[in-house]
Amino acid sequence: MVLTVGIALGALACLEPVAWTRAEAAASPTTRPPRVGFLSAGSRPSANADAFRAGLAEAGWREGQNVVIDWRFADGRTERIPELALELARLPVAVIVVGSTPVIQAAKNATSTIPIVMAVVADPVASGFVSSLPHPGGNITGLTLLSQELSAKRMEILTQAVPRLARLAILWNPTNPSHGPSLKEMEAPARALGIDLHALEVRAREGIAPAFRAMVKAGDSAVFVLDDALFFENRALLADLALRQRLPSMFGISGFVSAGGLLSYGANQTELYRRAAFTVDKILKGARPADLPVEQPTKFELSLNMKTAKALGLTISNSLLLQAEEVIQ
Repeated sequence: MVLTVGIALGALACLEPVAWTRAEAAASPTTRPPRVGFLSAGSRPSANADAFRAGLAEAGWREGQNVVIDWRFADGRTERIPELALELARLPVAVIVVGSTPVIQAAKNATSTIPIVMAVVADPVASGFVSSLPHPGGNITGLTLLSQELSAKRMEILTQAVPRLARLAILWNPTNPSHGPSLKEMEAPARALGIDLHALEVRAREGIAPAFRAMVKAGDSAVFVLDDALFFENRALLADLALRQRLPSMFGISGFVSAGGLLSYGANQTELYRRAAFTVDKILKGARPADLPVEQPTKFELSLNMKTAKALGLTISNSLLLQAEEVIQ
């Protein structure tokens, strides 16, 4: 009987997840747990931060047990990002996880040796972060949103919701390096759809309301908001102004739709942050960022706020409803 129990216990031990065993080995009691820096332009609570922590746990890394996570949030104040990036680089940490383009740029400026993992970025090649997606080179790798390539699809979806769309306002932040290329990328699909574009610069929260007044004055039919930390931090304000000015709104992140925006189409950002944790796992186990290809999303989601559609007097077709992964009533 004793022998039987011993064998059973031994068999159960063999069922321990391999990832947990490796992570434990990487941070044995005789060594200090590795430190991971997490830098965000946003604020807490953060679904992206929670998704990253969950991804690390899946890979066998438990915060406070075999890994230390140094959290840094700029709370929407972009001027703080460079300082926070330098803070993490000086600790030092074993790897830095970053989100939007300005945050990646700040981390890149802060260190050329500490591995940097991008969770979301529009075009890391055009932004100069990596040499190519298959062979990033240097100390940066991670995941890309493919935001620019999605511009045509987003405008097409918007025209399904607003069939007579003739003039589209584009809200962009000139301090975001990805926004210039994104604007350029939108010109061809806009011409094909017969839509005139009206780009409006916004650099701070104080510029949002005046931009909406300018849209109304110009006779814009809808508004397309480019992905940016400033805009996401002010998503409730954007959604409210768009509704008050009776402007259908399109975004790249579903969080805007939850806040009252009309539509969003893009990769699931929380899922990208979860996946970024597995890239961090590889680096903590010895992989070099230069050898890890930048991953691209394989699934894109459409979110639709029916309450906002009704308030705007829009009739949403069944075909568009069927495309939506998330419908907010």
